[in-house]
Amino acid sequence: MAENVKKKENGFVRFFKRVAKFFRDCKGEIKKIVWPTPKATFKNTGVVLVTILVVALFVFLLDTVFMNLLGLVMNVAG
Repeated sequence: MAENVKKKENGFVRFFKRVAKFFRDCKGEIKKIVWPTPKATFKNTGVVLVTILVVALFVFLLDTVFMNLLGLVMNVAG
């Protein structure tokens, strides 16, 4: 009966086994990643830059319109 009892592992041993399993699992997941081609990366970068420019132009135009409207309101009130 005594030979059926499992000895509980040390806390440090359990910790390092879990850490090792974590890194093995990470390595397996990294192998599953499909990286984009350089051509796709440059295309996506171009899309992002164009989008930034369009949004910046839109914000600039709104700012200009609102500043002019505010100037008109301030001149009328003053």
